[in-house]
Amino acid sequence: MNQIPLVICWVVSMAAAITSLFFALRFYRWMKLQHEGDEKMITIAQHVRAGARAYLTRQYSVVAIFVVATFIVLALLAFGLRTQSVWVPFSFLTGAIYSGLAGWFGMKTATMASSRTTQAAKTSLNDALQVAFRSGAVMGLVVVGLALFDICFWFALLYWGFDLSMAELTLSILGISMGASSQALFARVGGGIFTKAADVGADLVGKVEAGIPEDDPRNPATIADNVGDNVGDVAGMGADLYESYCGCILASAALGVAAYQGDPLIQAMLLMLPLVLAAAGIGLSIFGVFLVKADEGASESTLMKSLEKGSNFASIGVAIAAFILVTLMLVLPSNPDNTLGLPGGWSMLGVFGAIVTGLVSGVLIGRWTEYSTSAEFAPTKRIADQSRTGPATLIIAGVSEGLYSVWVPIFVVSAAILLAFGFCTGFDFQDPKLVTMGLYGVSIAAVGMLSTLGITLATDAYGPIADNAGGNAEMSNQEPLVRERTDALDSLGNTTAAIGKGFAIGSAALTALALLAAYIEQVRVGIDQWVTSEETEIIQSVSLAEAEATKIGRGIAGVRIGDEETARSYLIFPAGIALEDDGGLKAFHEADYGTKVPIDLEQLINRDKAIAVVTANMPDFVRFYDANLMSPKVLAGVFMGVLLTFVFCSLTMKAVGRSASDMVEEVRRQFREIKGIMEGEAEPDYAACVAISTAAAQREMIIPALLGLVTPILVGLVLGVGGVMGMLVGGLTSGFAVAIMMANSGGAWDNAKKYIEAGAHGGKGTEAHKAAVVGDTVGDPFKDTSGPSLNILIKLMSIVSVIAAGFIVQYSLSIF
Repeated sequence: MNQIPLVICWVVSMAAAITSLFFALRFYRWMKLQHEGDEKMITIAQHVRAGARAYLTRQYSVVAIFVVATFIVLALLAFGLRTQSVWVPFSFLTGAIYSGLAGWFGMKTATMASSRTTQAAKTSLNDALQVAFRSGAVMGLVVVGLALFDICFWFALLYWGFDLSMAELTLSILGISMGASSQALFARVGGGIFTKAADVGADLVGKVEAGIPEDDPRNPATIADNVGDNVGDVAGMGADLYESYCGCILASAALGVAAYQGDPLIQAMLLMLPLVLAAAGIGLSIFGVFLVKADEGASESTLMKSLEKGSNFASIGVAIAAFILVTLMLVLPSNPDNTLGLPGGWSMLGVFGAIVTGLVSGVLIGRWTEYSTSAEFAPTKRIADQSRTGPATLIIAGVSEGLYSVWVPIFVVSAAILLAFGFCTGFDFQDPKLVTMGLYGVSIAAVGMLSTLGITLATDAYGPIADNAGGNAEMSNQEPLVRERTDALDSLGNTTAAIGKGFAIGSAALTALALLAAYIEQVRVGIDQWVTSEETEIIQSVSLAEAEATKIGRGIAGVRIGDEETARSYLIFPAGIALEDDGGLKAFHEADYGTKVPIDLEQLINRDKAIAVVTANMPDFVRFYDANLMSPKVLAGVFMGVLLTFVFCSLTMKAVGRSASDMVEEVRRQFREIKGIMEGEAEPDYAACVAISTAAAQREMIIPALLGLVTPILVGLVLGVGGVMGMLVGGLTSGFAVAIMMANSGGAWDNAKKYIEAGAHGGKGTEAHKAAVVGDTVGDPFKDTSGPSLNILIKLMSIVSVIAAGFIVQYSLSIF
């Protein structure tokens, strides 16, 4: 195969990764040059910075222990049991390390930007927006830059350095996604527990009991609350979307290679397309950052349009770039009369249709999330109206609006799956040869959705920076105009954060489905590795008609024919109706494992009772493992996936509840025992509250995180491959719906409170306001702990299943 197109694609992708990191550094240095504010503003920012740094240091210490332990387990699977590629443990390491680095750099920038945003607000709303948004862009560009750099590095090392095939390469570097998922789950769960313990404690005692404003310097939990915004919504969200970005690119690459076996050039182009598309998205995102500006006195809707200007430019640009890339990389090189029976020539434009489907889906989910959570629209206003009759009716309204808000994202994702699959198969949903190509369409749609992540994540990370800027203005007693400007940015930040969560959850659904398809490919590799391992004795047969097969496992045979050096694995299907001359089928299934059985493979292949694993398509594996909805193991797996969703939410909500109780008691103690706090004559013990949140987060994040890591392996050992597929489907569908519901309910409760604080229903200090504060405290763990953590859980259990597929194939205890 001509290597020049492959080299060009790699160079473009690596150059984009380096460019992204360069502009992240440029925006970081620009932010540091901005005025930091007066001495009090600087002191407050330093408290937050020190708390965030201390927390992340402790979190990374815990995660490091887990990463080392997992590396050892993966190394045992690779080098000891030989159930996966020897490169997976090492790609796992880089995925975890780079994801952690992205979170660290994002947090560092955000904590340095808050007081500078407050200072800029003294000049104008636009100056404050520029500081906050460009600082958020550091997070976005670091995430996409490091992720693309990591993937390009492994590609060059394994493909050109160690001469791995494209199929081996793509499955070897899926460890990147597992490492990033693990880091992301700890970051999201731990950061979510930290921030919401502080937030709930600050609100319930400060606003409701003491009647003091949000971010009042007399509230001991205020610094912890601001720290939590950075470790949860910046570092946590960054790690979350880092994993989604890696996962969809890697799943697309694996499926592209699997779809076009026999056409090396198109395989290579399908592999490189998601990388080059991500590269185009990086360039357009950088340009989009410079388009974001705001006029003085702009409303929330006007500010939102300012942010959307950059995002819309990037999205439209990616659509144009996708058409050019698909034409150059797939349409022109492909042969429309290929012998594979797959799309070729101009029919390859279906891949472009799938990419646009992903882009449009992301925009639609974002707009619906904005409608469901912004105070500019009816749902949030309806929730605020219920505050007049107390917290109970307000909470009922928030739950009901959240439940209702699920229908549009589910409809959009369902339509996106059907359209993306259909575009890449000519809307032929029946031909088994086209299934993998159709699933490639679903995965490339996820890449399309995340291709503008550089600016999308900037929009999301901007929110906590604006929130901290408002807190800094309140605590440092700035002029009302300054607080008015930071409040405008903060209110918008709540909506952009909700949009970011909806975007992350939507992309997680498409990515998880792509990983489910990649799981089947890893099962294929696991079977082949099993058959060709040194421990498996495969004897040489004369011909297919006179084969002597080694029974490796239930329905799996190893055969070596003629002078072939490598044994080939076959799926041997059950006999069905017994025939007098069954080609040795009955004898094979009745034999013990490890037994040599004479079979007529030629007859079995002709009767569709045997198929070589290397040529088996996805429906063949589904048939072989009986992975249909009427199978008891699949149904049991579906219920296990649903169970995992609800137990995980329960654990994280309980963790926030326990931690918040400790925080409430500490704030009450300080109000009671430290004389002069309420008069402003004594400074609260901020460090004690930070310590409570830190200890709680470290203690409470372990079990939920381990649940997502261990459950897929246990389900696989008990229920086998079919059970795992059921679990992934159950976890994906239930987790997606619950995550959307929780994120939208929480965001709407938060903005309903801010809507009242802006003057609706009597404003601050009224009974309506107190009811809204209670609703907001209920919504805090909904939107910042359990909801956003669920999308990571969905992806983590998918990638753990993929990585452990070879182990499950060999060691499953399934009796079905």
